[in-house]
Amino acid sequence: MDVGAVFVDCDNLVKIYKVADLEVVALQGLDLQIARGDMMALVGASGSGKSTLLNIIGGLDTPSAGTITVGDRDLLNLSQNDRTQYQRQTVGFVWQQPARNLLPYLTALENVEMPMMLGQLDAGQRRKRALELLEMVGLSDRADFRPDRLSGGQQQRVALAIALANNPPLLLADEPTGQVDSASAESIFHALRRLNEAYQTTIIV
Repeated sequence: MDVGAVFVDCDNLVKIYKVADLEVVALQGLDLQIARGDMMALVGASGSGKSTLLNIIGGLDTPSAGTITVGDRDLLNLSQNDRTQYQRQTVGFVWQQPARNLLPYLTALENVEMPMMLGQLDAGQRRKRALELLEMVGLSDRADFRPDRLSGGQQQRVALAIALANNPPLLLADEPTGQVDSASAESIFHALRRLNEAYQTTIIV
């Protein structure tokens, strides 16, 4: 892993949405470089294009103009299969709404294990990895709790562990503290910093 090298490179990104007869400019000529292993926060008012940018970096949306590369991948020229592989192997997502991140009928531990089911790890290795991640986010004592027994902040920390279950080099968190109180928000950012330092994961929030 070449920590410090440019990992995410956005050049003159433009994104225009059509709403009825109107064109809404979400991004206009954005240039951005993020080094591998960095942790970066996108700051701006609601509607300033933060979520749009994260969706483009995550391969969930495409720009109207400009170029974007992540690692050695040109995201504008991926086949559907390559795009799916990119989303599974390169990117971990955390959404603002906790309900989008966790399955309600599984424990925290089982939720973290779930993304690894499609990988090469056996059951014992999956359990070990999941427990390690829950320890990293400060929730090893909540491993057997289902989401309805966790606070919103705890659910989001479990979501961080889920997003990193398959050890992706890039983590995208779309306003992960948007629905929690200030104390919970601080615990989430502490977990993000700890994960960034431990795994050199590139993190964009």
